[in-house]
Formats: sequence, structure tokens, C-alpha cells
Amino acid sequence: MGAIIDKITEFIKEMLQGWVLDNLGTMFTDVNDKVGTIAGEVGQTPSTWNGSIFSMIRSLSENVMIPIAGLIISAILCYELITMVMDKNNMHEVGSEFFFRYLVKACAAVMLLSKTFDITMAIFDVGNHIVTNAAVSISGSTSLDVEATLTTMFNNQLSTMGIGELIGLGIETMIVSLCMKIMSVLITVILYGRMIEIYLYISVAPVPFATLSNREWGNIGNNYIKGLCALAFQGFFIMVCVGIYSVLVASVAVAGNLHTALWSVAAYTVILCFSLFKTGSLAKSVLHAA
Repeated sequence: MGAIIDKITEFIKEMLQGWVLDNLGTMFTDVNDKVGTIAGEVGQTPSTWNGSIFSMIRSLSENVMIPIAGLIISAILCYELITMVMDKNNMHEVGSEFFFRYLVKACAAVMLLSKTFDITMAIFDVGNHIVTNAAVSISGSTSLDVEATLTTMFNNQLSTMGIGELIGLGIETMIVSLCMKIMSVLITVILYGRMIEIYLYISVAPVPFATLSNREWGNIGNNYIKGLCALAFQGFFIMVCVGIYSVLVASVAVAGNLHTALWSVAAYTVILCFSLFKTGSLAKSVLHAA
């Protein structure tokens, strides 16, 4: 009779161990997938993320914003000419070099406006190059060996647990997995929100670029370019956050207390989500973008 009870107990323990290992396997696989997904999303340029949206934004920029930017350039050039005449005693002290300088500034302003889209895309191409190189390094050094991790956990802790403890651990793994899935949704919102912000920035690019030729109004264009660079380099900070997260989660494999380790994974995921929210303001702070 005792042997039958022992076999039933062992059978239940094996089922519970399989349940827990399956939950843990899904959890650690999600960690690897999260790193790859974020790297893939952040590493895309506006033109490759969604071609339809990019075409629409480009059309708005060229057909709606460039005419407005042309009016702004005209107003700025008129203001520059009036200021030049007044500063030079109503043209009594004006030489031919002043008109040449004025002509060069006007040509430079028009050429800059005509190349606005190329300049903005070049900024994001540089950002994409940095993020891609960072992704290769981070993904290669922080990818978890799921099979080895589960084997270590089973040999060290799961094999010695009773039925009650295994049931409690199974419930904990389900809760932590659910928390990670919720955080994954929030992380997706952050990534998509960043890309939408990039499209909004690009759509009005001609207007701030039109102010670059003027010393007084040029701060508008300078701050705009800083904002573009901040959005481009935000991807690098996102990848650093993901790399730190993966290294922290890897410590679960050697944790002394499995219960504590599981909740640590949930805490690390919350910290990752919070850190990703802060990457935008951090990038703007580093580049002094308004």
C-alpha cells in the first residue's frame, strides 16, 4: 500500500515539475524573444518600419509643409535685407560683398530646404547603424541558454521540492509570466510611440529647417535637429536597457532561492519598462534638446 502511495506521489510530483519547467521555459524564451524583438523594432529606419506611413508623411512634408517653409524663408530673407540696409546707414556704407553674402545665404537656405528630407533620413541612418551594431553585441552576450538554465534549476531545487511547494511555485511562475506578458505590451507601446513621434517630427521638417539661415530664428532649427538626433540615439539607450535587463535575468539560473528569483524577474521587467519610458528624456537631456 505504501509503495502505491509513493508511486502516486512521485507521479504527481513529476507532473508538477513538468508544469513548472514548462512555465519557466516559456518565461526564459520570452526573455530571449524580447531582446530580439526590441532590437528588430529599434533598428529600423522610418522608411523601413512602415512604407505606407512613410510615403504619406513624405507627401505631407513635400506638399503641405514645403510651401509654408518657402513663405518663412521669403520673410526671413526680406528681414535680413532690411536689417542689412539699416545697419549700413541706409546703404551708404554697403559694398558689393554684402550683396554677394546675402545671395549666398539665400541660395544656401533654398538648397537646405530642398534637401531637408535627405538630411533627416541621414540622421536616422546614422542612428540605425549605431543601434544595429549595439544589437549584435548585446544579443550575442546576453542570450540565455534556456535548456542549461532549466537543468540547473531542476538539479538544484525542483527535484527536492514536495507537492505543496511545487503547486505554489507553479502558481508563482504563472503570475510572473503574466506580468512579463503585460510588460511586453507596454514595451510595444513604447516602441511604437517612439516611431510615431519620429514620423510626426519628420512631417514638419521643412518649417524648422527654413529658419536655419537666420541668426535670431535659427534656434528653432537647431533645437529641431537636436530633437531628431535625440530620437535617433534613443534607440541606442533602449538597447543598453535591454542588455542590462538580460544580464540581470540571467542571474536567476544561479539564484539560491527560486521563489525570490522569480519575483526578481518580475521586478526586473518592471524596471525595464520604466527605464524605456525614461530613454526619450535621457536622450534629449544628453543632446540638450528642448
